[in-house]
Amino acid sequence: MTGVYAISMNLCGAIASGISVPLASNAGLKWQGALGIWGILSFVSILCWLTQLRNHQPKHEATTSRLTVSHHVNVWRSPVAWQVTLFMGIQSMVFYVLIAWLPEILIQLGIDASQSGWYLSIMQFVVLPFTFIVPVIAGRMSNQFGLVMITSLLLITGTLGLLYGSSAAILLWMILLGIGVGFAFSLSMMFFSLRTKHAHQAAELSGMAQSVGYLLAATGPALIGYLHDATNSWNPPLFILLGASVLLFIVGMGAARDRFVGVG
Repeated sequence: MTGVYAISMNLCGAIASGISVPLASNAGLKWQGALGIWGILSFVSILCWLTQLRNHQPKHEATTSRLTVSHHVNVWRSPVAWQVTLFMGIQSMVFYVLIAWLPEILIQLGIDASQSGWYLSIMQFVVLPFTFIVPVIAGRMSNQFGLVMITSLLLITGTLGLLYGSSAAILLWMILLGIGVGFAFSLSMMFFSLRTKHAHQAAELSGMAQSVGYLLAATGPALIGYLHDATNSWNPPLFILLGASVLLFIVGMGAARDRFVGVG
């Protein structure tokens, strides 16, 4: 289910990234019309959720009802929970910075706007198989050190390619970044269950990690945009992404250890 959830998110995102510029330019909708289409779909999604709320019947899981005070763990005081949270936030920040600014970075490298949108779409399509495969692999491993290392190496190599690589190899850099993003997102989702002992803890860790993580991630695109405006270059922002990839490795190695929240 984690894989299916991740695939649906990234598939829709990839389609939107690829067709937004053609909708604005070729279809004559301009950016207001292209943005309006996604606003309409957002409204449709609200209608879908309303039907779920109407049909919702509270369910109490046996594992939750059996919890006692002695088994309760405050995830906010758990070092493991904070490592998972930071991993979630950093990988989300990297992803949303790429989504927001990658086309502009590619335009600066001499690629036209429409083609830049498709490169962004390709990067997101590359994510899809790995968001399904990585959770299966991670769930069968005693620890996820190797997967964290691969994740950081892919993101670092792809970012270095944008900084110093040939513009003729842009497709390669997109593929590496896409695989890295796929690994990172899948691992962050899997850590919610791998680092907890039952569904109630997993729900608490998920709530903490996604709330704090996405709040951290939300600052990324704005700060990167401000840094670009201040320096008039995309190199400093790309160096920030390099640093974030290194930091992702550091916190990821902690989150990948075979232990649970509340246990060391």
